[in-house]
Amino acid sequence: MLTYKPLRAVLFDWDGTLLDSYQADANAYVQMFRALGVSWQAGNLAQHYSPDWHNVYRAAELPPERWPEADRLWRRFYRSERPVLQTGARLVLQTLAERFRLGLVSSGSSLRVRSQLRAFGLEYLFGVRIFGDQVPHRKPHPLQLQLAIRQLGLEPGSCIYIGDAPEDVKMARRAGVAVVGVLQHSPVPESLRASRPSALIKTISSLPELFWRS
Repeated sequence: MLTYKPLRAVLFDWDGTLLDSYQADANAYVQMFRALGVSWQAGNLAQHYSPDWHNVYRAAELPPERWPEADRLWRRFYRSERPVLQTGARLVLQTLAERFRLGLVSSGSSLRVRSQLRAFGLEYLFGVRIFGDQVPHRKPHPLQLQLAIRQLGLEPGSCIYIGDAPEDVKMARRAGVAVVGVLQHSPVPESLRASRPSALIKTISSLPELFWRS
């Protein structure tokens, strides 16, 4: 049960939390590294997963001067993927929007995530959207979340963040925000559990119940 009150805004991670995107990400990484001549399998991503994809590049020992090329290739291969929303995600957003203000804080690029939001018809639900290419620091730096809260005109204590990775938990904690971890589709569930979020839920579908019990 959460004890942060009064809660006024719920802010979400996108990839893995609302969007079932891990397999799409992994497919694009495998094809990207193959095109770069780097030996890399999907299992390597599970071992080295991070919302900051530069950490993945480092794990693959890709020289920094090749990172821009890797970014271009990843985007190219990802375009052929068709990730879908997590089961129940749309209903969760619609339900919570009746009671709270919603926001999106994603490491993904504004071009990609905005396009996906439009495709799923979800843009109207989020009063604020902050993307990874709009800030100079990546998760777990708190800047993205701080900007979202500032744009909503709220205090950190009246907000909560929902994510699927330990970086989400660290970011929220550094911003003074309560955080819920979603386990089922996390690429690193044990690391997420070990990061000790304010609460853990199995699936995104169970999120409203967590608030109604609070």
